Amino acid sequence: MKKLAILFLCSMQLACIGKGNGKINGVSFVASRQAVVQGQVDEILNIYANSAAVMPFGFIREVNNPQITFNTDRQWFGETKKGAAQYIHMLHENGVSVMMKPQIWISKGIFTGKLKMDNEQHWQQLEESYRHFMMTYARLAAERKVDILCIGTELEQFVQARPEFWNMLIAEIRETYKGKLTYAANWDEFERVPFWEQLDYIGVDAYFPLSEAKTPTVNELIAGWQPWKSKLAALSTEKQKPILFTEYGYRSMDYTAKKPWLVDRTEEKPNMVSQVNCKKAIYAEFWNEKWFAGGYVWKWFTDHKNAGGENDNRFTPQNKPSLKVVSENYKKYSEY
Repeated sequence: MKKLAILFLCSMQLACIGKGNGKINGVSFVASRQAVVQGQVDEILNIYANSAAVMPFGFIREVNNPQITFNTDRQWFGETKKGAAQYIHMLHENGVSVMMKPQIWISKGIFTGKLKMDNEQHWQQLEESYRHFMMTYARLAAERKVDILCIGTELEQFVQARPEFWNMLIAEIRETYKGKLTYAANWDEFERVPFWEQLDYIGVDAYFPLSEAKTPTVNELIAGWQPWKSKLAALSTEKQKPILFTEYGYRSMDYTAKKPWLVDRTEEKPNMVSQVNCKKAIYAEFWNEKWFAGGYVWKWFTDHKNAGGENDNRFTPQNKPSLKVVSENYKKYSEY
């Protein structure tokens, strides 16, 4: 009976998106080796999340290699088309909306923003390979009635060098997929994306540097947000599009707001207070703004019981004090 009540409330919330102060309260659902089970979705519902980013992956050997390999037997289940479809099914069954966010991984973890070909032939090969990759998941998004499709993540060099390709890709996707479109721009890229007018959301991976303090206070972080917030608000007004944080998050470690994008296995000590304060500041500054659509916390592992914890200095809020902050904010902005 309790589960039925939760499903009813979630369905009512999703049916009424945009009618009140509700936001997209999302989690970035990390692909795993296995299918998702009900208990793993329950953990999302427990923090009042109403949306999840499903992230199938394609792989590239080198930063100037044009071939994207994806949907193979060698990948983890959640990284494949079949896995993405199963994740979407389980999330939708529980009233959780989905952003399909196909992503690229370059060997050795090279930043995708550096993906750049060295000649015209390779550019054309990359375009065809990326088109095949993205249209595969655009068709899946259409079949499964996914709410949002993200057409790329942090691909600055590719976007800047080949604007005509992106215009054609967006048009082709629109013919197949009728939901909302966004692109996940890196925090230092969002002002230079040339095709925001063609999308529904201005997507930003919000790893903005805010403070050089070891443990910044909420007020220090709010002050650090002001120049970035002004630019985001101005772009939203100029393009007449809402801002969506396609990723947001801070590691639970010392100096986390200095370079929030760092993903290396740094030995900085775990700092739960710093992560809590960063969460409080971003919620205070953005979730009450009408031009802000919401965001997807980075990141959420399906094995909740064994994820995160107070000895972990990584991004996830799972089993950390900051999870309570996420839950309280999502609950506050879950009423539509």
